[in-house]
Amino acid sequence: MTDPTLDPAGETYHSGDLIHKKIKGPANIEIGAIDFVLLSHDQHYDNLDNQGRLFVEKVAKTYTTVTAAGRLKGTMIGMPVWHSEKIITPDGTEISITATPARHGPAGSEKLQGEVIGFLLSVKGEMEVQIYITGDTVFYDGIEEVAKRYHPKYVFIFAGAAQPRGPFVVTMRTNDAIDTALAFPGAIIIPLHFEGWGHLTQNENDIKQSFQILKIDSRLKILEAGITTALEM
Repeated sequence: MTDPTLDPAGETYHSGDLIHKKIKGPANIEIGAIDFVLLSHDQHYDNLDNQGRLFVEKVAKTYTTVTAAGRLKGTMIGMPVWHSEKIITPDGTEISITATPARHGPAGSEKLQGEVIGFLLSVKGEMEVQIYITGDTVFYDGIEEVAKRYHPKYVFIFAGAAQPRGPFVVTMRTNDAIDTALAFPGAIIIPLHFEGWGHLTQNENDIKQSFQILKIDSRLKILEAGITTALEM
């Protein structure tokens, strides 16, 4: 699971001068046991809310930033950028998790926004695939560096053009999504984090239209909450 936000709709969160309003809760489904969590950062409630914090206490391992691991403690594993950890599944499949760079807003916002990472998963076994999860970031040279090092089949982007304070957009807008698609020409682009919160300024239709205009909508996959989607390996 990535960045668990499990509180119901209607909650309002205050963190310094930030106010996050939750307008949509999680899908009401039984997802079964979770083996590990990929937490891009802990300092914003739209990535880790109250129920999410209780949830990660019960999970065997949560991979996250070094600073988040220091704050949350417990079973957190802090990962500097480009650091990798390996997991061997019961059937012998090897999953390598690598922390990737992320910048949660425009250049110069790093101190204000705090540390954030993404994740590159490399699966080796009967089925082999690379999956890239951007975490909360805009498109910048750190994303291009990931593209130089890896060739994922699926890229999960944190979209929605989040605008929690002032004029600054801190997650991917449609133009960032397009730039990411061009940086990873062999990948299917799967948007996440574009609904359910009051500070998100773009939605599914904005993303679809931008990909349609450039005639690359065949590379876009929109997930539906509560519906299992099979990804080809």
